[in-house]
Amino acid sequence: MNATELLANTLSPDTNTRQLATEKLENASRESYPEYMLMLSSVLVDENSPVHVRNAAGLALKNALSARDPLRQAEYSNRWLNLNNDAKNKIKQESLMTLGSANAKAGTFAAQVVAAIAAVELPNGQWDNLIEILLGFVNNQPNTNLKIATLQTIGFICESIKPDILALRSNEILTAVIHGARKEETSSEVQLAAIHALFNSLEFVRDNFDREGERNYIMQVVCEATQNSTVQVQVGAFECLVRIMDLYYDKMALYMEQALFGLTVVGMKHPDEKVALQAVEFWSTVCEEEVELALEAQEAQDYGEMPERESKYFAKIALPEIVPVLLMLLTKQEEDADEDEWNVSMAAGTCLSLLAGAVGDAIVPAVIPFIEAHIKSEDWHYREAAVMTFGSILEGPDPSVLTPLAEQALPLLINMMADNNIHVKDTTAWTLGRICDILISVIKPDVHLHPLISALVNGLSDSPRIVVNCCWALMNLADQYGLYYNEDDTDTAQNGPLSPYYEGVVSALLRVTESSSNEANYRTAAYEAITSFLTHATADAIPVVQNTIMTILQRMEHLLSIQNQIVGVDDRNNWNELQSNFCSVIICVIRKLGAGIQPLADRIMTLILQLIQSAGKTSTVLEDAFLVVGSLASALESGFSPYINAFLPFLYPALKAHEDTQLCTVAVGIIGDISRALGEQSAQYANPFMTVLLENLQSEILNRNVKIVILSCFGDIALAIGTGFEPYLETTMNVLRQAGAVEPNPLDFDLVDYVSQLREGILEAYTGIVTGFKNTEKVNLLVPYTQSILELIQRCLADDERTDSLMKLCYGLLGDLADALSNGQIKQFLLQPWVAQELKARQRMSPDCKKTMRWAREMVKNATA
Repeated sequence: MNATELLANTLSPDTNTRQLATEKLENASRESYPEYMLMLSSVLVDENSPVHVRNAAGLALKNALSARDPLRQAEYSNRWLNLNNDAKNKIKQESLMTLGSANAKAGTFAAQVVAAIAAVELPNGQWDNLIEILLGFVNNQPNTNLKIATLQTIGFICESIKPDILALRSNEILTAVIHGARKEETSSEVQLAAIHALFNSLEFVRDNFDREGERNYIMQVVCEATQNSTVQVQVGAFECLVRIMDLYYDKMALYMEQALFGLTVVGMKHPDEKVALQAVEFWSTVCEEEVELALEAQEAQDYGEMPERESKYFAKIALPEIVPVLLMLLTKQEEDADEDEWNVSMAAGTCLSLLAGAVGDAIVPAVIPFIEAHIKSEDWHYREAAVMTFGSILEGPDPSVLTPLAEQALPLLINMMADNNIHVKDTTAWTLGRICDILISVIKPDVHLHPLISALVNGLSDSPRIVVNCCWALMNLADQYGLYYNEDDTDTAQNGPLSPYYEGVVSALLRVTESSSNEANYRTAAYEAITSFLTHATADAIPVVQNTIMTILQRMEHLLSIQNQIVGVDDRNNWNELQSNFCSVIICVIRKLGAGIQPLADRIMTLILQLIQSAGKTSTVLEDAFLVVGSLASALESGFSPYINAFLPFLYPALKAHEDTQLCTVAVGIIGDISRALGEQSAQYANPFMTVLLENLQSEILNRNVKIVILSCFGDIALAIGTGFEPYLETTMNVLRQAGAVEPNPLDFDLVDYVSQLREGILEAYTGIVTGFKNTEKVNLLVPYTQSILELIQRCLADDERTDSLMKLCYGLLGDLADALSNGQIKQFLLQPWVAQELKARQRMSPDCKKTMRWAREMVKNATA
């Protein structure tokens, strides 16, 4: 079979033909990589090959070069880099030639191939003349298809490669892209490709945006493109404005005043929804930025500092112009709209909510007339829009401003749960959920509670979307009401305002969960609401908690008994989802009852072990099952010991599932739970625990974030077994010292964040070890490691990017060391000038952290006296 026929067969409607062809190509890519790549390239460039076959070749080439999984991407990159130069150059040349193909689709696939090769080669210092070649294609060629494909290529490259790699060529790239986006360009297809390329290049042309003349020209071209006769170009231009506002907010004041206010308000009214959506998104971005700036300003004020950036208050200035447009767009709902399909009405609601966060109290007088005028409208569009408006502005303004309005609106909203329009009921349930979450004080126990709960419970028998919002409202009611109306903690309070409703609400929610389907996730929402009610149950509602756990255990037993009858992916997914929900409720009840769960412990562990066996390789179910075990261990403490030997054979495989980051993380956490629960009794398991954890640290596959959890777990084990940790002390301290020596590259933000988390894990480990040996005859074993511990503390506290949690750990560990070794063994280390300097009060510190620092200062003072 020749290459053309094989590629054609990968597109065959016949499943067997398609699978067979795909398998042959995959085998060829593994066994004859050079020949495979050259074959695909020759088909891609061949103008005589059928278009769909050329497209298949281009797609296969791209997929052989790029992958979402980092490990696979590294494998693909190395495979390409090791290919002989003649083959690489031929493939690159043919891909570049195809950019000018008479068939535009082939050119687009070639653009993806060139960009995929560039993503591998440019970071490795190869193909350094590529950008120059591409710019030549854009600037010197009359071929429109070549221009379009080349601009697409530039866009794909900018999208896939880190900005610093292309920053040196930003001037040339920007020149070519802007040239194609100008209004003087006669081809709208070229303009569209240029606008998309500009969007992808905006992040690395920061230097150009810093220069006023260049910035003015870029903004002029983009603003003119919003007025293009082609809708797609307009959409792309507004997308650029959204990105520009996100990246360069501080430089936008002049342009907002001169053009952007007007352009975006007109854009929101555009008859084509795609344009209107992007114009609304522009103001959503403005609001998000200004909410963030307000938070930064508040934080700076709390620490007595000046904020690094200041808000331009664009949203507040534009409020009179944009609010009427957003309110008008809210009335553009479609009767049969798909809730998963983003539309202009949804976008307007989101923008209004963000606007309320950005402008605060000012939003209220701007929208109240609309609400009052339309909340009783005969037209459901206006009725629903009025309710949506009220629900959207609840977060942002001061509660004291909203409370009288909410008190006035609440009875009307409760009655609207009986509206004859499904959309109005849906939005009303959502708005009631927002009130329960944000303005709980409005809901008076003796006035509103009974009609509110009745309305929400009645809504549980409505359509799935309404059920979801009713469940969410009930969940918020349970979460917020107990905290607001019970002066005592719900764990100790005898009763509360919700007490009379517990049995009825939980029973109604359990009826919802009996459904065999989970449309719109309404069954899951009901389980979440049940969990909230059980979590906040007061003493008089404990029988409801106990009855609920019995119901859940019976359901789990039934589901496990029929698992052999499950066939098909949908049935299996349904089974998995239900088991996860059961686990969530069981965890909640265990935490609520504490040691009182003991009578059910045998039954729970039996079921959970069966579930682990039945789950196979379904990671999420295994995670949930393990979390039940961890909760049970924490609740029973030493009473958990009878179950350990039955559980360990399931724990170790999860600890060795290095490719499954989340499962492995949960499994490591279980070791900490068991160690804390059993205390010194866990010493008999310490050796196998430490062995597998140390092995995991050596794994090249295991995600580095799991290794942080492992380091912290060392502290849990040491704290539990005290001096029994001595056999592992030297190895552990060496590992912690080596990990603590890792320094971040300040330009790599991901690495900076990782190192910060790594240091927290190390400090937690040190804290557990020091505390475990404190007040024992073997405390002096810590002395040889004190210097390296203090060096890490010094590095952490000197870091400008240190977090409050990191500082608190540092001060706590410093105090623990001084307290544990207070008889002079480490006096010379504690008298180092930096220690006294760091223990002086700092302004930029939370009260909790400052309290820990003062305690540490006292411990150091005692140890050096």
